[in-house]
Amino acid sequence: MKRTLIVLSLLLLFFQDAAAQTGAVVYSLPRTTVCLRVEARREAFTAGPYAQYAQKYLGVAARTQSGTSYTLQNITLAPYVEADPKARYTIAIPEKSSAGFLQLCTQGLVVMADNYTGRPAAWRFASEAGSRSFEGIDPLGNLGSETTTLYKAVKTDEGYERVPVTQDNVVEKSDDRKAADAAAVIFSLREKRQQIATGDTDATFSGEALQAAIDEITRLEERYLSLFYGIREISVEEKTFDVTPEAGSKDQRYTAFRLSDKGGLLPAGANEGQAVTLEFQVEPLAAPEVSSERGKETSVVRYRIPAITRCRLVQGGKLLLENRIPVYQLGEDATLPLNVLLTK
Repeated sequence: MKRTLIVLSLLLLFFQDAAAQTGAVVYSLPRTTVCLRVEARREAFTAGPYAQYAQKYLGVAARTQSGTSYTLQNITLAPYVEADPKARYTIAIPEKSSAGFLQLCTQGLVVMADNYTGRPAAWRFASEAGSRSFEGIDPLGNLGSETTTLYKAVKTDEGYERVPVTQDNVVEKSDDRKAADAAAVIFSLREKRQQIATGDTDATFSGEALQAAIDEITRLEERYLSLFYGIREISVEEKTFDVTPEAGSKDQRYTAFRLSDKGGLLPAGANEGQAVTLEFQVEPLAAPEVSSERGKETSVVRYRIPAITRCRLVQGGKLLLENRIPVYQLGEDATLPLNVLLTK
């Protein structure tokens, strides 16, 4: 669009100095496309391996199901004008013509052949859920000792007697046992932090050393707490979507994009996610007065009067955004007598 306006501006400056313009001109009527720039907040949550024991050992229940969710965070709506490929015309400009034809770009868009007025496309990949793991956080490892009591028969003067014998075995810890160990480390860290902060310790900390010791203990505590309360990753996904209303359609409601907890921001044609729709409510346009000389016109220039619409962005019945914008293709096509371009 910017390139088109620059070309038009240069042409207008040139033809203002020239006496006339002649020859065939190819032009297109304008149409409006609405560009939506959407930002969605992505939350990827990975449940901790000891989440079910959080209430037992820490006193606060934890979320036990991993998952990813998206919520709309910011939306901007901007209309821009482009050439309508379905409305292209050729007109021969007489020798005695003024330079006013190009000034019709305010009501009809004059474009040169094969002039691209689009915008560059971009894509963005979101990170996968659960990219962080809990490996290496377990404070005391996976193995522990277990004491087992066995009995053996010992012969005495009175006969045989059962004598208990203890035996220590190395066994793999259960999740409950590992959760208890992690909780014990958390409470130990909290106690040490309080001792350092209050000076109730044999070691002496001051200035930056004191803050560094407290920060390190807090970091370790947060690592062990993640074993119970999981890991939450927040990111922002940004995409743009274009909606071009169709002239002549009775229902001016279009699916702009879709929002899915699995795929995030998706195009309108996707098979998943909740649809976010863009609605256009056309305001009435008064009929123009008809001149008695209208029927005598043999050569005309076509232009387009835009319709003022109330544009509404809706998600699940909830209004997200509303604005008034002109939409050319929903308006009225009109004509201008060619003789008004002739110079005396």
